[in-house]
Amino acid sequence: MGTLYLVRHGQASFGAEDYDQLSALGLQQSVRLGQYFRQKGLAFDTVLSGTLRRQLQTYAAIRDGGAFDMAELQWPGLNEFDSEAVIATVHPNKLEKPDTPELYRHHFRLLRDGLTQWMNGVVSPRGMPSYQEFKQGVVSALDHVRKNCDGNVLLVSSGGPIATAVGHILGTMPETTIELNMRLRNSAITEFAFNPKRHTLVTFNTLPHLDHADHASWITHT
Repeated sequence: MGTLYLVRHGQASFGAEDYDQLSALGLQQSVRLGQYFRQKGLAFDTVLSGTLRRQLQTYAAIRDGGAFDMAELQWPGLNEFDSEAVIATVHPNKLEKPDTPELYRHHFRLLRDGLTQWMNGVVSPRGMPSYQEFKQGVVSALDHVRKNCDGNVLLVSSGGPIATAVGHILGTMPETTIELNMRLRNSAITEFAFNPKRHTLVTFNTLPHLDHADHASWITHT
């Protein structure tokens, strides 16, 4: 028996030229999460992470905040989908920078539409695998944990893979998996219990490390 803690990366640089790096706040969120784990006396027997910069930066900050030293097992199947490629399947023209509430909502309306079509096999975003191949990358990480790990396992990834993992465990339709993805907050914890046969969902999208008035402004979604 064991517990798998799936953590979404800290706030990245949404709207910037290079999204794939933590913002200053994203770094703070991740360090604070590591501090929370240390305060709870929670140590990890295994750590998995995607290979994207924002995912690796998140784990490095968690490790610093938690004052523990464990190298991560890098797992490419935990990398996020390419949101720009997904949006391009339904909106081929370059989007304006989402710097207003309306443009922000427009961006995510298009992303929902593109994800729905990709997950249902209607479109093939350039440079991306099929959704079934993407899902298999996530499931392969879950299978590795189930077959090879016990105790406490930390998995650092992104909204798409974590929502896909939850959807896989619960057997949800693509539209529900997309809504799970859109609800995931930066540095949030989703918790699975696992044994050699199965994973079971325990909690979803929690922020116990930010559960204080001093950290109310640290809660973000992008």
